[in-house]
Order: sequence, then structure tokens, then C-alpha cells
Amino acid sequence: MIALITGGNGQLGYDVTNYFLEKGAKVLSPSSKEFDITNAELMDKYLTDINLDVIIHCAAYTAVDDAESNKDINYDVNVQGTKNIVEIAKKHNAKLIYISTDYVFDGEKDLPYIETDKKNPINEYGNSKSLAEDIIISELQKYFIVRISWVIGINGKNFVKTMLRLSEKMDTLSVIDDQVGSPTFTSDLSKLIYEFSLSDRFGIYHATNEGYCSWNELATAIFKLKNIDINVNKISTSEYKTAAKRPLNSRMSKDKLVKNGFTTLPHWKESLERYLKELDGVK
Repeated sequence: MIALITGGNGQLGYDVTNYFLEKGAKVLSPSSKEFDITNAELMDKYLTDINLDVIIHCAAYTAVDDAESNKDINYDVNVQGTKNIVEIAKKHNAKLIYISTDYVFDGEKDLPYIETDKKNPINEYGNSKSLAEDIIISELQKYFIVRISWVIGINGKNFVKTMLRLSEKMDTLSVIDDQVGSPTFTSDLSKLIYEFSLSDRFGIYHATNEGYCSWNELATAIFKLKNIDINVNKISTSEYKTAAKRPLNSRMSKDKLVKNGFTTLPHWKESLERYLKELDGVK
């Protein structure tokens, strides 16, 4: 298998690259300078004389708040960049595995979202990812759209690392308690993405870790596992102003994974414990 992984230096791309290499795949994981997804000519040049089997498109503009003011850059990377990737997939007749987001939904549903629920993004980032999904669906047949949320990986910044860093200099933290969803641990997701790469059960899938929690519950669990004595106050989204609106309900059903014979990700509490041990090992 020859796999192209965009965004290989990001949280997810880093783990996907390593896992595919472990499984014996030939992996191309170029830097953004080598393979600028907004530059179709450069992309074609990089792939000269290479026949791809699968593309895992992890690269994205993910600065959610900055996207509100940097609309053009956000669009160029997330929409036009994905359109360029789609053209590469067509040219190589390659499977495309596209990493999307819970932010394609408005968060107003009372139940967990299923793949066929109507999209209604409430911020620029979510809108750009939704538009990219639409392009893939209209242009390709061999695709997996993988919606995830609350990404946590060993490489790069994330909520867990931020909480641990803040706990070193503060004895009280205020963390949002009315946004509910699921973490997605990249080491777990990488294994599922590899399953997708071997499958022809194409379509849209939700792929977060099992179980649901609020950001406050996640923070509390981190400190409990690390035996850190700190007060974690509950606050509402309305008390924590951000440039981009966030959906209150980011819960997504993974029933479709089960129905199609894929392996669901472990419960987030189990993965959090394993992840914290991995972080300690990195230090």
C-alpha cells in the first residue's frame, strides 16, 4: 500500500504516519512546503511517477477562533485545498480518507448526532469543513469522511497539555461545563483509519472515543488521574467569550461503525489514562 498523508506533523497526522509505517505501508508524509495543498502544480510535481492507493487528508486550518477573521486563508486551506486533494484522488483512482469535525453541526440537537443529520455549522471553521465534505461527496465514490472532535495526541498542543500546564501555576481553574462531546485520541483513531484504508465500505462515519463528557469533566478526570490538587470550577459557554461560537452538543453516535464491522475506539477514560502515562514517558 502506498499512502499519502497530509498534515503529517499535526497531532493526528503524526500518529497516522507512524501507525501506517508500523503496518508496513509505504508512506509519503510531506511537509507543507513540499506539498502545499493550496498549490495544485506543486502537488502534481511532488507526486510525479508515484501511484497512490490511499490519501489520508489530515491537513487543515484548525485555528477555530482565528478563522472568523482569516476567512480567506481558512477557505483556501480547508475548501480549495481539499478540492485539490480530490483532484489528486481522481487522477490516481485512490481512496480518500478525509478528517472532518463535529463543528459541521450546530449543537442544538438533544440526542447524539448521526451521520445523516442535517449540517448547520455555526462558525467559519465548521462551514469550511462542511463545504469540503460536500465537494468530496459530489466528486468521489471511494471516500471516507471521518468526523471527530476534541483531538488529543502526543504531538502538538491540546486540551490535556493545556490543563497540565495551567495546573503548574494556578490552584483554581474555571472550565466550561455545558459543552458536551467526546475526546478523540489520535493513537486510537489511527488504527481505525488503517481499517478504513483496507475497506470498501465507503461513506461518512463518526469516530470519537466511546463515552461522553463535558470539558469540565474531562479536566477533572485529568487532575484526578495525575493526583493534582486543584479546584475546577464550572462555568457556562456564555461566561467564556470566544470569537467563534461552539456547539453545546458535540455528541456523535458511532453505531454506523459497529453496523459496518469496524472497531470502535476505547472509552475516553481508558484512553486518557493511557495517554497520561505516554506523556510521562515522553518527558
